[in-house]
Amino acid sequence: MDVMTNCKLSFGPLLFNWSPDKIRDFYFAVADEAPVDYVYLGEVVCAKRHKNNGHLPEIIERLEKAGKRVILSGLILILDDRDMALMEDAAAMAPDYLVEANDLTLVSRLRGQDHAIGPYVNIYNETSLKYYETGGASRISLPPELPADSLKVLAAAATADLEVQVFGRMPLAISARCYHARAHGLHKDGCQYICDQDPDGLTVNTMDGQPFLAINGLQTLSHRYGNLLAELPELAAMGIHNFRLSPHDVDMVKICSIFRDRLDGKLSLEEANKILEEELFALDFANGYYHNIAGLKQVEG
Repeated sequence: MDVMTNCKLSFGPLLFNWSPDKIRDFYFAVADEAPVDYVYLGEVVCAKRHKNNGHLPEIIERLEKAGKRVILSGLILILDDRDMALMEDAAAMAPDYLVEANDLTLVSRLRGQDHAIGPYVNIYNETSLKYYETGGASRISLPPELPADSLKVLAAAATADLEVQVFGRMPLAISARCYHARAHGLHKDGCQYICDQDPDGLTVNTMDGQPFLAINGLQTLSHRYGNLLAELPELAAMGIHNFRLSPHDVDMVKICSIFRDRLDGKLSLEEANKILEEELFALDFANGYYHNIAGLKQVEG
């Protein structure tokens, strides 16, 4: 059985519009129960949702007391003064916390300081990787669409700690327009925070009724949940030892425990997949990007 005890797990930033109390309770459970090493916090999709982060100071305190390292994430897209203010708030925390830039505006703001780069910044080759590393990026979460061959090349060239998302709906696009609001006959500025009705995103079907994408406010996600349990040993062998779980409205403590037990050799791949499938029996998985085929495909074994 493969043992990858030197690998670290992280919870990426929450992508969805949950209530402040639900967010607080979720992260308190993560602090007390989840075998995770890093936790990314902050609004990354829509600055209007920042109001939901009222419990952030106590969440950070609880996580740090539990031995988790907190990383603060910035917005994916900077559009207006409200977004700029939120970006500046994140950048101001850089001396005390590692800040993850998900937009080139914040990348430029943090250049020369120690910071992280999120998966929304396109890094597809060694030249791009080196540009961000020389700018001060010590931790880089790579885009989920990269195949294994590209990951291997980047891992061989990297001096920063590399991270790959191994669970959760995969981010595909971000827009200045809010499809979630438009789907309900609303405008972005008068959205009534309608995205809170879909705690894991709004399913979009093809013309023949097949689920294809998920809409999350300004963001487009995959409908299928990325699952790289089978690929963990190969990723670790490449030199990638940081694995991101994207939070969803499921028992994320249990999901994290499955991945941790797999990394520690307490579960075989077959056992881990069986438990994961039983826990998320209504969900479809995908690992196609990793295998250089359509991202919505699932390669078994």
